Amino acid sequence: MRRVLALVAPLGLAFIPLGMALGFLVVHSGLAWWWAPVFAGVIYAGSLEFLMVGLVAGGAAVATVAVTTLVVNARHVFYALSFPLHRVHGVAAKLYSTYTLSDEAYAVAVSPQAHGWTTRPILFMQVLFHLLWVGGATLGGLLGEVLPIDRLVGLDFALTALFIVLGIEAYRQRPDPVTAVLALLCAAGAWLVVPGQMLVCAFAAFTALLLLRRRTRHA
Repeated sequence: MRRVLALVAPLGLAFIPLGMALGFLVVHSGLAWWWAPVFAGVIYAGSLEFLMVGLVAGGAAVATVAVTTLVVNARHVFYALSFPLHRVHGVAAKLYSTYTLSDEAYAVAVSPQAHGWTTRPILFMQVLFHLLWVGGATLGGLLGEVLPIDRLVGLDFALTALFIVLGIEAYRQRPDPVTAVLALLCAAGAWLVVPGQMLVCAFAAFTALLLLRRRTRHA
């Protein structure tokens, strides 16, 4: 399990300040602090949780919540195509692994260092991420009760910073300038054309281009 800890530690430690940011946001939105671990433990969807705080605090309709969840988490459909769920054995284990599939868990699971991992290391990795996220959110919620939250700035960029780090690490492991350029073009194009649904459209366009590129390579 030391190898698992070595891979989880850099990303897992980032979960603590990110989770704290969620906890601060929960309290700042007028919700009780204990909503922070509830959001973190039950929803466990990173960026969706930050959006969900505002939706819950504002009393959004169920339909709005459902559509927002679908749009924001649509990227997990693409993750599932290559996540090594076939190496996780047992119904309960597969259900938990699917439930806790996050960006960070995916990045670790498909890395060369995790090649050959089976049920125990994969679940251990996901449990660690889950616990760190809930722990960070709980700590943030509790501290948010006593700290002057209005003076805290920059927390909204924490999640973006983590995704940037994930992208850089992925490129270092498998440097591919063409893929990187395609990703940037898809993101920029989606932001310009459909900013309200940037994530889904960018992923769809990027996937289509990757499939087209692979097809032309094998033609």
